Amino acid sequence: MIGETLSTEVEAVDEGRLIQDRKRMSSWRSFPKIPRELELLECSGTFSLGRVREPETMTPLFRKILGMNWVLVLTMYGLLIFGIFAIESAARHLPGQDGMSGGEFFASRHKMWMGLGTIVYFFSALIDYRWVRWLGVPMYVIGLALTVKAMGVDDGVHRLDFGRISFQPAQLAIAAGIIAIATLAQDLPKIHRFFTEPSFRVLLIAALTGIPFLLVVKLGDMGSALVWVPVAIVAILVSGIPWRYLILLTGIAVGMTPIAYFIALPSVSERGTERIEMYLESVDSGIVEKTDKNWAPYWVSTAVGKAGWKGLGWGATDERGSLHDKKYIPWKTAHNDYIFAVIAEEQGFRGALLLVTAFALLLIQCLFIAFYSRDLAGRIIVGGVVGLFFAHMFENIGMCVLLTPITGIPLPLVSYSGTFVVICMFLLGLVQSVWVHRSKYIEVEA
Repeated sequence: MIGETLSTEVEAVDEGRLIQDRKRMSSWRSFPKIPRELELLECSGTFSLGRVREPETMTPLFRKILGMNWVLVLTMYGLLIFGIFAIESAARHLPGQDGMSGGEFFASRHKMWMGLGTIVYFFSALIDYRWVRWLGVPMYVIGLALTVKAMGVDDGVHRLDFGRISFQPAQLAIAAGIIAIATLAQDLPKIHRFFTEPSFRVLLIAALTGIPFLLVVKLGDMGSALVWVPVAIVAILVSGIPWRYLILLTGIAVGMTPIAYFIALPSVSERGTERIEMYLESVDSGIVEKTDKNWAPYWVSTAVGKAGWKGLGWGATDERGSLHDKKYIPWKTAHNDYIFAVIAEEQGFRGALLLVTAFALLLIQCLFIAFYSRDLAGRIIVGGVVGLFFAHMFENIGMCVLLTPITGIPLPLVSYSGTFVVICMFLLGLVQSVWVHRSKYIEVEA
């Protein structure tokens, strides 16, 4: 009796399990069939997980365009368009050509460079930056050679002319330098383990930034030379240099500052020393004296300070109290070096705040892209571009509000700077390429 009862219970349990298994199988059959989306490709002893297969509804080019960081694109073009109106007002005192006023002429030239830069931007954005970066070392060598050649040009800004195109080779050299640092830091460790040493990376970055820095200082262009400093700092930080090296480098830099200021700087740039001394005197006294030497700092800071919240309006005249219309802001360079002063006077604090916010959004987007870079080269490229843009912004805006000494340096994308607009758009195109090509095959050991 007991045996029959146990046998009946066992059969019931087995039957219950069988019913549950059938329910599971039926539920599994109701699931959609999982497609085979990943391929294992065997090559050289490793297996590479292929890209996820997607329906063949879009071409790779169209997929790249849709996958671009459009916040970065819109911010960049917003600054460029803002620069068109700012340049037209700032250059109104300059002579024009072809029946146009100075403002209309330089605004139309800015549009031309903007159009050329658009082609360069999308070309560099849609091509994988791993191919573009191989041009870094040749471009760097050419940039140094052109910088040396520019030493023989005595026009105050050391520009070279190629037909109707005039440009400063120092700007090409810094763009090429960023790409060269990224290329060598990425690929030299593949040759030998020695190239992975932090000390070698520090020496590599110091050499690649120090040589053009000294050449540009020799030209007397301290503003462009100082841009190399944040680029070198960012490259060292992104390269993963240990903190003990960073502390040592900071101590060396602090110790060499007096030597650079009292011995090196006076021998290569007397005007740079005078500007720093005038700035330190103004900081010490708290007053910018209205003298011939302090003409630019006095009137530029006055134009920014008196604008108020709303400003005087675009293209404001003498009747509305415009200092720029009276030519108190250095009118020959108002459309490039002092364009922020013109913007602040005409658009007020709200316009200046909008401009600074747009630049902050641009740099934040670049930093966001750097975190998603697939390799060290991409991170260095994006970091170098952030350092370059920040240095130009800080120097250009800082000198207009007396945070820094006067330095002749353009505001990226906003000032009229000719070929520099194209170089900036090329570098932002590389940043975009880092974002577009951020995903790559993942390799695992076989």
